[in-house]
Amino acid sequence: MAKLSSAALARVSPLYDRVKRVIPPPEWAVFAEDVDAILALKRERNAVVLAHNYQTPEIFHGVADIVGDSLLLAREATKVDADIIVLAGVHFMAETAKLLNPEKTVLIPDLAAGCSLAESITAEDVRLMRQRYPGVPVVTYVNTSAAVKAESDICCTSGNALKVVESLGAERVIMLPDEYLAQNIAAQTNVKIIAWKGHCEVHELFTASDVRQLRENHPDVTILAHPECPPEVVAEADFSGSTAAMSDYVGKQRPPRVVLLTECSMSDNVSVLHPDVEFIRPCNLCPHMKRITLKNIRHALETGRHEVTIDPAIAAPARRAVERMLAI
Repeated sequence: MAKLSSAALARVSPLYDRVKRVIPPPEWAVFAEDVDAILALKRERNAVVLAHNYQTPEIFHGVADIVGDSLLLAREATKVDADIIVLAGVHFMAETAKLLNPEKTVLIPDLAAGCSLAESITAEDVRLMRQRYPGVPVVTYVNTSAAVKAESDICCTSGNALKVVESLGAERVIMLPDEYLAQNIAAQTNVKIIAWKGHCEVHELFTASDVRQLRENHPDVTILAHPECPPEVVAEADFSGSTAAMSDYVGKQRPPRVVLLTECSMSDNVSVLHPDVEFIRPCNLCPHMKRITLKNIRHALETGRHEVTIDPAIAAPARRAVERMLAI
């Protein structure tokens, strides 16, 4: 690796000041060249980087222009004034950005950045569910392919799922594909939820015994759980919410010691914002999110790979499902 110029070091130095508590100096020395190059490429190409909360700190705090959970990224994607959107997240997020920005170029740095939930259901599965439950509206989690969204009435995220379900005014709702999210929402509403058997490979690993062990080891800890966790985990936690809701909770409540039962990088990114809070980290890594790196973000900006395209016949109904969600 070529040695960074003093000017380049000066440019990225303020960024390191933000993340120095979670990225050791030797690691930053490796990241700095790509960070500096990405910042320049974004200006040259009129590009922005949208990063999910599960991205690593050097991406989240170093090169991203917009950060957040799936709902925030979906909303902000509609406001982007740029020619190119690089989605530092997984493939369904890049598809959603493309649905909402059909005239823009949307890039995903690694085509293999998938999602166990998105892979758990197909468009044909949704059609079969409609046949089995005629007339019952279909709410589809954004963690799905565009083809699945196209078969749905409306999308939701973990942050707005309850509001979306109750907005339909129906006695029964099909909610796909996350079984645990559906069960956790069902516990909060009188609407009968018909669920699918999909699970997030990160959140399904947490158990109620994990929560009890954490409390035994750290009696003063506050435990926050993502609603993709099993219901028995959510029941034992102090709070359950989307990644945005968990971050907001930490910012407003300032618990002295906290656990975020979700993907590992979430704790690193929130801890940068709240140095006075101690984070206990019994987290699980998402192998798909971790396929996104500074190097392949840089490569995407340099080469225009990999561009996300969606069949127009799928894009139109899928876009309607996402826009209905955003209108609530």
